Amino acid sequence: MLIGIPPLLGPDFLATLRAMGHGDEIAIVDGNYPAAEHARRLVRADGHGVLAVVEAVLTVMPLDRAVPAALFRASLNNDPAQAGEIHRQIDALFARMAPGMAAVPLAGEALYPRIRAAHAVVATSETALFANVILRKGVIGPAG
Repeated sequence: MLIGIPPLLGPDFLATLRAMGHGDEIAIVDGNYPAAEHARRLVRADGHGVLAVVEAVLTVMPLDRAVPAALFRASLNNDPAQAGEIHRQIDALFARMAPGMAAVPLAGEALYPRIRAAHAVVATSETALFANVILRKGVIGPAG
């Protein structure tokens, strides 16, 4: 256990986040996503839902503010015009944890290649469908 670090972020998960560089992306996917098949690096977060994992990551990882978008999510039925309850919850979490940054809903043809190219994929036990998120890592500037 560490002070200020969510216990959900175990040693392998923390090492993965720390190894990521500016502009690297991490995908946090639902329990139905073929994470083992698509991941360059796989992190298991069994027993946890997407919202809890995203919140834990956003407590320690800066988001990229040098690009138009650093938060991406799946959309209901792979249609960016559609959102389900999980998408509204993801958007509310982003609004709370990353004020001023909006999530970009992606269609499947844009989402799946981006997940495959991510630095790492975190496999959760989320049961909601189309509950996949991508976060782009930013930088921490010099103190002062």
